[in-house]
Amino acid sequence: EILTQKLEVTLGPDTGDLKLRFGLHSGPVTAGVLRGDKSRFQLFGDTVNTAARMEHLGKIGKIHASQSTAKLLQNAGKSHWLKPREH
Repeated sequence: EILTQKLEVTLGPDTGDLKLRFGLHSGPVTAGVLRGDKSRFQLFGDTVNTAARMEHLGKIGKIHASQSTAKLLQNAGKSHWLKPREH
């Protein structure tokens, strides 16, 4: 909610009703640049697919982190960034 309010100030009044959700997963990926009419950077692999599924199935307004990402955050001293899942 706070993020969408900040976006509304930056992007305009029609963006205040955005419903954001995020999926974070850590692991190996393959990266490449796809050429065509527009070149674009693309990531491939199970890590990307897992994050995409987490985002797709996640609750609106929440950032969902996998166990592997949570462990990396804990090891980096960022445990305070994590909150248990609501059931």
